[in-house]
Amino acid sequence: MRNIYEASNNVEANLLKGLLEQEGIEIFVNGEYLSGGIGELPVSGLVTLSVEEDDVARALKVIEAYEAGEYALDEGQ
Repeated sequence: MRNIYEASNNVEANLLKGLLEQEGIEIFVNGEYLSGGIGELPVSGLVTLSVEEDDVARALKVIEAYEAGEYALDEGQ
């Protein structure tokens, strides 16, 4: 597996996990339970997402679309 994304928190990690799973990509969230140690651990780099090597390109496209706001809700919703 390869780390492909450093999430800002558990919520973002699980949001991306759901988006990637909808595309049929198996994803693993690393460090999901480390946020309880903030103050004792570094503030960044705790929660990362990993996928199998064969899924890296597809996963990065989904993440790119997420970062571009393609999954954002409309104001009226």
